[in-house]
Amino acid sequence: MNTGGLLDQLLKAGSGMLQGNNAATGNGGRGQASQQSGGGSSQLGSLLSGAGGGALAAGAIGMLLGNKKARKFGGKAITYGGLAALGVVAYKAYSTWQKNNQAAPQGQPQTVDRLPAPQAELHSHAILRAVIGAAKADGHVDDRERQLIDAEIAKLTPDAAMQQWFDRELNKPLDPGEVASAASTPEMAAEMYLASVLIVDEENFMERSYLQELASQLKLDPALKAELEKEVRAAQ
Repeated sequence: MNTGGLLDQLLKAGSGMLQGNNAATGNGGRGQASQQSGGGSSQLGSLLSGAGGGALAAGAIGMLLGNKKARKFGGKAITYGGLAALGVVAYKAYSTWQKNNQAAPQGQPQTVDRLPAPQAELHSHAILRAVIGAAKADGHVDDRERQLIDAEIAKLTPDAAMQQWFDRELNKPLDPGEVASAASTPEMAAEMYLASVLIVDEENFMERSYLQELASQLKLDPALKAELEKEVRAAQ
């Protein structure tokens, strides 16, 4: 199950949105995404550009997030550019926190961009779970949208196990504690929170409350939480 490849495409989709490749988010209709993304498939983990894999992933992320949230995500994600770039940002925030906090775990942070494939896949799995949880925080994903999202994910990956896992995550009741349980290291928790901050609309009370509870369940040090949020603000 190549979670990392799928997650990489979804994160990079923001760039395609901002360049106008995603007609669904630009025209105010999530249901149009499957029409505009029907032009073939892309290899997982490939660099995305133009109307290829980027457009496919933008269709999925557009429906997953909804119009308003997807536009905001596009503006943030273009700076990050994908999974490895998210790891770099998490590494920077984590390193700054370590430097300023002697009680923090020391040593080189083992973020997703610095890990061999098996460990990176575990991190990717946890981050993607956080992405789905944050996307559901405003309660907009209904049964019909779940079916459309499933169809878009199927275009992105032929892996049936990956498709089934994504569908199960979409259909779960939203539980910040359950989402946070995927974090087995402090670095993983930092990456999950960073991805969630990228996606939530903090002007929305439900989403802001979810983010606060997720940080609590992840047991993030307040100073680390602040560093991660600072990095997102710097990207906007």
